[in-house]
Amino acid sequence: MVKRRPAILVLEDGRTFPGEAYGSVGETFGEAVFNTGMTGYQETLTDPSYHRQVVVQTAPHIGNTGVNGEDDESGRIWVAGYVVRDPARIGSNWRATGGLEDRLATEGVVGISGVDTRALTRHLRERGAMRVGISSIDNDPQSLLARVRQAPQMVGADLSAEVSTAEPYVVEALGEHRLTVAALDLGIKRNVPRRLATRGVTTHVLPASSSIDQMLATGADAIFLSPGPGDPATADAPVELAREALRREVPLFGICFGSQILGRALGFGTYKLGYGHRGINQPVLDRVTGKVEVTSHNHGFAVRVPGAGVGVVVPDQVIDTDFGGVRVSHVCLNDNVVEGLRAVDLPAFTVQYHPEAAAGPHDADYLFDRFADLIEGRTHSKGRSNA
Repeated sequence: MVKRRPAILVLEDGRTFPGEAYGSVGETFGEAVFNTGMTGYQETLTDPSYHRQVVVQTAPHIGNTGVNGEDDESGRIWVAGYVVRDPARIGSNWRATGGLEDRLATEGVVGISGVDTRALTRHLRERGAMRVGISSIDNDPQSLLARVRQAPQMVGADLSAEVSTAEPYVVEALGEHRLTVAALDLGIKRNVPRRLATRGVTTHVLPASSSIDQMLATGADAIFLSPGPGDPATADAPVELAREALRREVPLFGICFGSQILGRALGFGTYKLGYGHRGINQPVLDRVTGKVEVTSHNHGFAVRVPGAGVGVVVPDQVIDTDFGGVRVSHVCLNDNVVEGLRAVDLPAFTVQYHPEAAAGPHDADYLFDRFADLIEGRTHSKGRSNA
């Protein structure tokens, strides 16, 4: 067996974990977060929402199925660093076109293996997400700690422009064209327009800096606010775009970061969760249907509505806003965090989690049907309000 280069991981509170270099040799900094998914590591790595975050995988064996050219959620790996316990020696799958570690090294992603990820996860659960550094070139914990504490925090980070598309592009509907949606790319994943395409929706994906007039110039019947990284409190331009869409009564659907943007547009605040929700096994109650869904999450911030908070049961009542009544439509059953909003008087709704989840679960895929039905109901009753 080839002996790996020593590496260390240092959290901003000084806790240190030894390990071995995995992926690229070097040094990296970011926010330490953990993901509880037991599958879908390639989708996690290429999710733009993980920009500037160092991801700790709680599943002990990572890399078993290698990597392939089909499952990426964007054009590159976005994580700032990667932490695993027991990397696969050989990736084995009929779809694999390469190994995970080679992919990490090729894209310059600094990682660490051999870490007690259970102990690290428990520490983050108790102390909260925090800044972290990984180094395979400097094994002095105090030296690395000093640089960790100089790294920028996630609170106040405006990152959507860094992950957004530079130029608009179109994902065509599959089969008969039914509707057109303009998606504001704040860090969109490829599976969002794919899920819309299966419903006959053509999606125009536009840069984060786009105006509402540019979005509606595509002929869009509705606007989609995408997931993405960073602190939603910094995203003033997308919030104003969402407010203008509400004023014009353009149908709106927001996912994750987009949910927080729409929440702010409706007049609510946002706050940072202690360690966030990241994984594919989060139970959420849909108050519209009464069903409990197993869902995929990746968010470190949440929407704050009156009377709500971590551990506090959110009242099921209409909340008055400048845009009419709003209900909390979805709630996380682990901690009662708001996971979705539904406007009563306007065609707008959000979910804080990922119905487009790849590699799954797919319990919440119906939300794309709900979006399409909302758009069609609006266009049939009022005509195209954005014509």
